[in-house]
Amino acid sequence: MTKPILYGIYVSPPVRSVLLVAKTIGLDLEFREVNLSAGEHKQPEYLEKNPQHTVPTLDDNGNIICDSHAIVTYLIGKYAKDDSLYPKDLYKRALVDQRLHFDSGVLFVRLGMIIKQILYQNDPNIPQAKLDDLSEAYSFLDTFLTKSQYLSGPSMTIADLCCIATTSSSQGFLPVDPEKYPNLSAWMKRMEKLPYYEEVNGKYAKQLIAYLNSRIAELKK
Repeated sequence: MTKPILYGIYVSPPVRSVLLVAKTIGLDLEFREVNLSAGEHKQPEYLEKNPQHTVPTLDDNGNIICDSHAIVTYLIGKYAKDDSLYPKDLYKRALVDQRLHFDSGVLFVRLGMIIKQILYQNDPNIPQAKLDDLSEAYSFLDTFLTKSQYLSGPSMTIADLCCIATTSSSQGFLPVDPEKYPNLSAWMKRMEKLPYYEEVNGKYAKQLIAYLNSRIAELKK
């Protein structure tokens, strides 16, 4: 049986969320980097796998799955030794699913709008309204963490791994204020203590932030 193949780029938060989940369950993936600047994601071979030409894309022995959240739930179902990261209990799973939808529908969308403005609209002047939207997302996360150490309960799930990939990538625009968001700040520090966090997520989040900041500086010249 061949390794599952993950197509993506390391600086992408959704790609990193998949890598974090794979690392947590001890799954060895084959990583194939997609050169977005060269348009590899719009070549016929890639479009056949993923018509939306996004990353990540998973190829598990011919089974193609797109979208990071769909990928991580699939990997847990097929390769995890237990259900601790994605509980089979319907209520517990619903809580995890809600946090995953929050990541894809709120948190990442609000970060993505800022990134899109810089990279594709060539506009370095981020409106306060977009930062306020991101701040509101932080508030929601802080509220989720009021009664537990992790986003959907007392133990880490795939929701935490997906949301930390996104949140860590937004720190270049709006760092989490520990006084304003104490629960969120403590959770981030908790996630950063994972032994593989820096290797899989931290250093690439910093690379993304550095690249975006250099792009902003260039556009402002």
